[in-house]
Amino acid sequence: MEFWKYQGAGNDFIMVDQRSQQWLRREHTEQIAALCDRRFGIGADGLILLEQHADFDFEMIYFNADGRESTMCGNGGRCIAAFAFDRGILRDSNHYHFLAIDGPHEAFVLHPDVPGQQNLADKGFYHVVLKMQDVGNIQQEDAVFILNTGSPHYVRFVDDTEHLDMRREGRSVRYSDRFKKEGINVNFVAILPGGRLKIRTYERGVEDETLACGTGVTAAALAYAVFNDVECPDGGVSVEALGGDLRVSYKPGARTGEFTDIWLKGPAKRVFSGNIDPAQPLTLRF
Repeated sequence: MEFWKYQGAGNDFIMVDQRSQQWLRREHTEQIAALCDRRFGIGADGLILLEQHADFDFEMIYFNADGRESTMCGNGGRCIAAFAFDRGILRDSNHYHFLAIDGPHEAFVLHPDVPGQQNLADKGFYHVVLKMQDVGNIQQEDAVFILNTGSPHYVRFVDDTEHLDMRREGRSVRYSDRFKKEGINVNFVAILPGGRLKIRTYERGVEDETLACGTGVTAAALAYAVFNDVECPDGGVSVEALGGDLRVSYKPGARTGEFTDIWLKGPAKRVFSGNIDPAQPLTLRF
């Protein structure tokens, strides 16, 4: 099985192109978990299948590192758009329409716009802008917000994110009586000068802190908008994750606490490719 490794702000994924041959199925939980294992497999936060769909440019099927099919992954959605571009799925303006578990999405694959770095596109580096689903039904309890941005998120605003034990703090929320059955992603967010946000995220399915989470960054930006009653600034809300900076733009919906036209922007990079038999030891080709 040929695979490709991509990362978006440090959130890393194994990509498999299944348009012509099916290597993995939804029931292959153990094989997918083994591929994502960082010591005995390729290592990743998740695995994504690129598949044909009659009504879209492609379909995205996403699995967490535990091998189970999961809800929407924002950085995964951005990375699969870059993967589709690299695999020769070409559309006008590199504008893709694809289907994910939470419904249709749009994405634009952009060449780097940093002066002097345009050649990075030749090395598999892109900026990708992904349209997220509309969001409503945001629950607020003081400085804590519960919302679904394609995946369920718990967002708590704190004064400092630097000294948190994220594995302990994240697990205490994720496995609390309220959330342990379905699980929830846990985000701690600090508000920096100028309205920038700093975030740390514990992801269910990975069951550990990840360097970035696209749906978590989106949830943080929308929770910030509600928490501070602010409109989206020009260029969007800048969110600093451990693995890099992401931006979220949005428009207020018809009712308070609803948001539409939500876009997540950030880097996506091809890291390496290789071949592996899912049932055999790992062999890589760099």
